[in-house]
Amino acid sequence: MHGDDFERMLEKANANILDAVELGDSEAQAAEYRRWGDLLNRRGRIDEGCFFLTQAYVLALECGLEYADDIQQVLISHGRDRE
Repeated sequence: MHGDDFERMLEKANANILDAVELGDSEAQAAEYRRWGDLLNRRGRIDEGCFFLTQAYVLALECGLEYADDIQQVLISHGRDRE
């Protein structure tokens, strides 16, 4: 993925998150933060990825989403949380 493509994806993710905030859709926010965090982690950008995953984790907990535990395990594996 080229730098320009990555920047366009970032802009789209940001727009999706802002739309979800405006609509009060915390589940959509959590999903977008998770998607983006996973992408950044796969690209080796662990600090940034874990930042997004932390946001996803908090929202997933607040919404009672089933994948909150999965996010926590990723954060634990990167030393960002404890069991």
